[in-house]
Amino acid sequence: MIDKERQFGGEKAGESSEPVETGVEDQVLAPCEPAEQDETETDESGENAGDSVTQLKDQLLRALAETENVRRRARKDVTDASRYGIANFARDMLSVSDNMARALDSIPDDAREESDVVKAIAEGVEMTAREMASALERHGIRQVSPLGEKFDYNLHQAMFEAKDSDEPDGTIVNVVQAGYMIGERLLRPAMVGVAKGGGTAPSNDADDGGEEGENGAGEAQTNLGAKLDTTA
Repeated sequence: MIDKERQFGGEKAGESSEPVETGVEDQVLAPCEPAEQDETETDESGENAGDSVTQLKDQLLRALAETENVRRRARKDVTDASRYGIANFARDMLSVSDNMARALDSIPDDAREESDVVKAIAEGVEMTAREMASALERHGIRQVSPLGEKFDYNLHQAMFEAKDSDEPDGTIVNVVQAGYMIGERLLRPAMVGVAKGGGTAPSNDADDGGEEGENGAGEAQTNLGAKLDTTA
């Protein structure tokens, strides 16, 4: 009885030990083919990512260029402020220098020789004037005395016309007041007298020479006044 049960149990165990075919292996080993829609979406995502990178790179380059321009302008502003910040003060000091020069010119040479007091005062004023000129030069302010040069309305201010001069037209024959430059900018234009009448300007129409001569002189004088630079 016991042997039959063991034999029967062995047969059941033998049956359970046999492999059972379920078809799972065939499903696992079957190749998985991607859909065409997924490939299209992947390509579009790659193109969008490339465009985004290009835009970000362009924005970065523009931002760097703008930063460099701002830095360059800031350096220029700082340099100009340090160089030309004293322009108004220097312009006021020029009047003091002019007054000292006028005071020295008003002292006759005989008065210096006759009086030791006048001589001492004149020497003191001269020393002060030289010291002021040196101080102005140390700050980049230089004097412009354009005697004999060609008139330039950017640097000079015409005060009168010298008609009896032998110099060519437009030549500076007299300096009423010296001009000054601060760095590369005009601080005060030189007040000058300009030669006129050294030569007659050629006329295009010989028939109306008389009238055009008079009108030409008036027009030349008007143009000369229009070119005056009164900015100090």
